[in-house]
Amino acid sequence: MKKVLFLTLALVMVFTLAACGDNSGNNIKGGDTMSNISEDSQESTIKDIRIKLAFNNDEVIVKMYDNPTSRDFLTLLPLTLEFEDYAGVEKISYLPRKLSTEDAPSGSNPEIGDLTLYAPWGNLAIFYKDFGYANGLIKLGKIESGLEKLADMKGDFTVKIAKKD
Repeated sequence: MKKVLFLTLALVMVFTLAACGDNSGNNIKGGDTMSNISEDSQESTIKDIRIKLAFNNDEVIVKMYDNPTSRDFLTLLPLTLEFEDYAGVEKISYLPRKLSTEDAPSGSNPEIGDLTLYAPWGNLAIFYKDFGYANGLIKLGKIESGLEKLADMKGDFTVKIAKKD
């Protein structure tokens, strides 16, 4: 009787461990095949998305990163915002609503040219000078061209943001 009980317990443990493991060799998020398919589809649709920031007959092109906050930002487009300079380091603007911060890091160390969301205030921030680590800062994308045009803007200015064709 003890052997049967031991064998049953051993089989239950083997099946439990097999069900929890991922021996496919892939780093799968979420654990089930259906969510992996939808994540792969989302990744392929956002990885090459670029947006255009148009102002004063100039434009800045930003390559978007693939994360939930970036995807949520893209749902707002097209969008017209007023930007202002902040601390001689970044241009900021306030969004019409808060963006998702699902799976976002607690903060980041922005680089020159980063398009970010400062989650505590709900504003966009585009860095044109170096800045240190900030809690609540989520990277949305990276400027590919036109950064100098943005950095040269003085005072408040209007920017039209849309997906690039």
